[in-house]
Amino acid sequence: MIAGIELGGTKTVVAIGSAKGRVVEEYRFPTTLPEETLAIASQWLAERGEPRCIGIAAFGPVGVTPGRENYGQILATPKPGWAGFPLIKTLAAAFPSAKLTLDTDVNAAVLAEATIGAAKGLDDVAYITIGTGIGGGILSGGRLIHGALHPEFGHLKVPRRPSDDFPGVCSFHGDCLEGLASGPAIAARWGRPAHELPADHPAWDTQAWYLAHGILSLLAIVSPSRVIVGGGVSQAAGLHAKINAQMVELAAGYFPPALVPDYVYPPALGQEAGICGAFLLAIS
Repeated sequence: MIAGIELGGTKTVVAIGSAKGRVVEEYRFPTTLPEETLAIASQWLAERGEPRCIGIAAFGPVGVTPGRENYGQILATPKPGWAGFPLIKTLAAAFPSAKLTLDTDVNAAVLAEATIGAAKGLDDVAYITIGTGIGGGILSGGRLIHGALHPEFGHLKVPRRPSDDFPGVCSFHGDCLEGLASGPAIAARWGRPAHELPADHPAWDTQAWYLAHGILSLLAIVSPSRVIVGGGVSQAAGLHAKINAQMVELAAGYFPPALVPDYVYPPALGQEAGICGAFLLAIS
């Protein structure tokens, strides 16, 4: 039995799946306090058998490097009750015979999209998710990127759009990319959540401007062959085309988007990218 758990900022997905990364059965529920959330996920899995391996795709920041003191712990998150929570220790107690593999939800998503999704066959891919926060997962040379922590694309400092004086909503950095372009930033800036804004609202030009500048930094540093932009906010009609148009302009004839206009893609796996990636982590 191959199991996956995707811990998101607002929802959790627990599922059983195939060795090819496909969902067999899943259950989605709100992410609340850690003990309650993990208890629901563990009970759902236990009712279906004993998992041989579990892939955990978690929101960050989270300790993902085995052997480090903070491995398996949720780190300095603003989400109430989660900072310092021993994620791996809790799941190991519930499933002592299962192999546990942990990574970020966005690293899991980029792994899935590069294996069975919109970037299938590519070894250098980035996945960006825009929702409660902004996260980024990077596959470089066929390997998921880790380091001092893991990619934190959302906390990148980006240039200000001319005449934009919105202060930003990030509790750590104010006007980082997440502070300027996440779901909560959209709601604070425009007075309505993203899903209530029509496709011709000026919010989407602002979104595309900031996301394109963030992606340009990724392009200059890790040079992904393709960038996937997912998450709830990304479902707005026409947003990917707006980002691509901005990327062509920013590339200025130097970077690949000047020659390959369709550089930014929606996820082929939709909202299943994270949980499909969790299965692939489980069998890695």
